[in-house]
Amino acid sequence: QVQLEESGGGLVQPGGSLRLSCAASGIIFSINAMAWYRQAPGKEREWVATVTSGGDTNYADSVKGRFTISRENTVNAAFLQMNSLKPEDTAVYYCNAILKVNSNSVYRLYWGRGAQVTVSS
Repeated sequence: QVQLEESGGGLVQPGGSLRLSCAASGIIFSINAMAWYRQAPGKEREWVATVTSGGDTNYADSVKGRFTISRENTVNAAFLQMNSLKPEDTAVYYCNAILKVNSNSVYRLYWGRGAQVTVSS
């Protein structure tokens, strides 16, 4: 019933910028937090950034100062502004949400299908 859809991926040059979007759709009662993860070729999936329902943000050390996560609670969307991109940022980026579909349900994890980000000259 619930779907997360990423958009905004693509190919950029080192030092460039890219903005990812994540839209949650379906029957949603509330979202506790939304986050971005990424998985580079040959590597494990790693956490990138999180924004809570209260607006608190946290970042992995590798992206601090370069990436900014934001959220539009009214439309159940999250964004990841990526600046000063490096080749090592190349990965499939996944949107994650911790949400429940009604007031009596538990919070569950939902994932998007991923968006490819390639940083190369």
